[in-house]
Amino acid sequence: MTSWIGDGTLGVMLTLNQYEGGYYTAKEASIIATLFSAVSITFALVVLDQVGMVQYFGVYYLLICFVGIICALICPLLWPLHKKPETYVIEGKAAPETIPEGYKSSSEYGMDLALKRVAQHKGIGEFFASGAKNACSMWFGVLPTVMAVGTVALILANHTPIFAWLGLPFKPLLELLGVPDASAAASTMIIGFTDMFTPSILIAGAGACDMTRFIVAVVSVTQVLYLSEVGGLILGSKLPLNIWELFVIFLERTIISLLIVCPIAHLLF
Repeated sequence: MTSWIGDGTLGVMLTLNQYEGGYYTAKEASIIATLFSAVSITFALVVLDQVGMVQYFGVYYLLICFVGIICALICPLLWPLHKKPETYVIEGKAAPETIPEGYKSSSEYGMDLALKRVAQHKGIGEFFASGAKNACSMWFGVLPTVMAVGTVALILANHTPIFAWLGLPFKPLLELLGVPDASAAASTMIIGFTDMFTPSILIAGAGACDMTRFIVAVVSVTQVLYLSEVGGLILGSKLPLNIWELFVIFLERTIISLLIVCPIAHLLF
């Protein structure tokens, strides 16, 4: 909820805090950070506005939610996520999977755990101090990366053919799925790994048709693992994910998104 309503970066930060606190295993944290995060509602609107299709926001965001759920169901079954270890950074902090003796139901046990957790709270001052620390960490730790990676990605996209070359393997798939302007759409597929907003900028300036712009707008948001924010934060954390594994998950999300979005786009347009 933090990720979808607030920001994907905040959702990942919360996941990392839970993992480093010993509440998630390496596998659980890797799955949640890469699959449960999403672009916020407000930024999704910005992306759709960039491609000039705000009137489709309702179906657009429902489609994003649907793709996100399907990715969260499928990707944990694939490499590399299914190979991650079920180990904790700090042993003994996470609640047991089975209900201990003395509790009548999972609700009773959950309430008891919640009350014990609340008892550890140190007051409103500590809450705001922790929030300010996390905010400063994000601003000064993430913003330079966002600006640097985003700027470099735009320079490469506008002045070199590198992303057009990298996107060539997607062209046959897009043509098979009946996507108009397949070449223009293909060139935006890989650039989403560097920055989430850049694909919508490129496709808006390419003069592509409504269907293609809509597909790119959806896929650029559902890819989510862009290095300028979410990806960079994951790579700088203690999670057992390297850049190659992150790229593989990014490709898995991209292909799943295309297989879902393209047929629905044909119905809409």
